[in-house]
Amino acid sequence: MFSNYVRPLGVALCLLITVGSVDASPADNTLLPAQSGDLGANDTSRQAIEEPTGSLVLSQALALALTQNPELSAFSWESRAQEAATLQAGLFPNPTFNANAANFGNQVIKGFDGDVVTLELSQLIELGGKRTARMEAASLTKQLADWDYETKRADVLTQVTQAFIDVLAAQQRLTLTKQTHELANQTTVTTAARVQAGKVSPVEETKAKVARASVQIELMRAQKELEAARKRLAAGWGSTTPHFEAVSGHLESIQAPASLDSLTQRLSKNPDLARWATEITQRQALITMEKSKAIPDVTATVGASKFLMPNDYALVVGFSVPLPVFDRNQGRIQEAEHRLTKAEDELRSAEIRIATALNTAYQALDTAHSEIITLQQDILPGAQSAYDAACEGYRLGKFGFLDVLDAQRTLFSAKNQYLLALAEYHKSVANVERLVGGNMNETVADSQPEVSP
Repeated sequence: MFSNYVRPLGVALCLLITVGSVDASPADNTLLPAQSGDLGANDTSRQAIEEPTGSLVLSQALALALTQNPELSAFSWESRAQEAATLQAGLFPNPTFNANAANFGNQVIKGFDGDVVTLELSQLIELGGKRTARMEAASLTKQLADWDYETKRADVLTQVTQAFIDVLAAQQRLTLTKQTHELANQTTVTTAARVQAGKVSPVEETKAKVARASVQIELMRAQKELEAARKRLAAGWGSTTPHFEAVSGHLESIQAPASLDSLTQRLSKNPDLARWATEITQRQALITMEKSKAIPDVTATVGASKFLMPNDYALVVGFSVPLPVFDRNQGRIQEAEHRLTKAEDELRSAEIRIATALNTAYQALDTAHSEIITLQQDILPGAQSAYDAACEGYRLGKFGFLDVLDAQRTLFSAKNQYLLALAEYHKSVANVERLVGGNMNETVADSQPEVSP
């Protein structure tokens, strides 16, 4: 008698194991390549960074940032995670296997009906387009992750470009300070010789030494600023110890900026704005998905019962449907609708914010460009001429040392201001191009069509 109970349970257990094996195999085979790929990607990310050496150009720095920046890598993994979520959203619900024994161990009922072992297989049937709506929402969420990656990519490229400009300007500032230091040394030697000849007061030699010491302080500051700028640039590709010797570029290469109106027309290519079209579509898809959940699903059941006493079988067929009396998902639907309205307001806020940022960046660009032109045409030639005249007059005894020192400080200040203006110009260009999503002087007609990630 005991075997009569064990045999159906053993059959049910075998069926359960068989169904589980069949369902598990494809999933395991599907996951293996993804897992091996993830491990490979992780191993690649753990590889040592190949530090550039020698002279570094901007294109090399940008390429290193795109391939090795840790923040950008993190965003790429989020995009891959959303791709896996899209895969999961398209899967059908798993069937359910059920086995039960009735009238088990009851002598009274056993004599009346006999023991019964029932094996059932149930399947949830989704209605109302739930799977399609779920897949659409997941696909749009994946596109949003791609837009976030594009936004971070643009930020990283802008940051690396500006850091590169800082290093280039710091190099030239250090060169300028070294030249000024050499001039201060020459002035000190000349002044000392004139003091020994009795032509000037020893006080002027003291002033010359004080001026040279002041330039030495500027020299040390310039060296520290260069080292800090080099480390900020190397951080763009995830390094803390830069190995490159110098950067190569032309700060003096400038051009008149395009008009603000033409740049404003190109704001639609900004990824911060372009993403909102996908964002709003995704919020609408979420509303559709929540509305589909209001439609109840059907669970279909099919199975067989084994009556041990008469040694006979009977088929079992049924279905179950939840009754949407209280919960019709009305709260989730309203939540999704409110989030759509929120997204529309956020879009308008983003448009105002980015237009304001473009105006601010453009004003800084236009100011730097005007400052550079004025320095090139008027201030630098005048300061150089005044310094040359002061040096010649001092050599001939027509001017005092204070005149030379003042002219030297004016020339150094003008050249330093020129470098600062050049750096500000190029950094403002980087900001403007980040906001318009392309080259600053590229016309709307010549710009490439917008491509969604």
